[in-house]
Amino acid sequence: MLRFPGQGHRNPDDVVIGPLDLAARVDEALAVQALAFGLGAEEIAVRRQIVLRHLTYPGARALGATTPDGRLVGFVYGMPNDRTHWWSTVVEPYLRGQGYDDWLDNAFVITELHVHPRYQNRGIGRRLITGITDSAAEPRSILSAIDTDSPARGLYHSLGYEDLARQVLFPSAPKPYAVMGAPLPLRRR
Repeated sequence: MLRFPGQGHRNPDDVVIGPLDLAARVDEALAVQALAFGLGAEEIAVRRQIVLRHLTYPGARALGATTPDGRLVGFVYGMPNDRTHWWSTVVEPYLRGQGYDDWLDNAFVITELHVHPRYQNRGIGRRLITGITDSAAEPRSILSAIDTDSPARGLYHSLGYEDLARQVLFPSAPKPYAVMGAPLPLRRR
């Protein structure tokens, strides 16, 4: 199991949001994801390969949230959507069934967004997602989230994301997901 180093600073004002060399810090990022998402070592090993492959796609980029001592406590990454990518091929029939398959075009997809549990509910996730989408050339953003009434979905709704399709089933995922979309720039408070 991947472990995350000690607690350190927890003041969101001490956390800096900026560009992240995700390939160089993939293990740190996945340690955050493991804690935030409850993943085991086998799942993390699979996700490591997926993240590294995603970073080779055109336009892929990442932001990180780091403490003054340089510890990564959150990250987001995404890329312009491509209908040939695996995620798009899975969600496309669900979106088409709701009349929203055009959302797969000209959209920036948020692939992952995770914040260390000790740093959640401090605005860091909001700063990460607005930061990465503010620089997107696309007019809208899409993402998928577990289809439950969760703090993550609450955050996405507050930013202007709306449900485009619900009960989306990904192979090997134990729970259904919702696909959400929002016009850019994202809504501010």
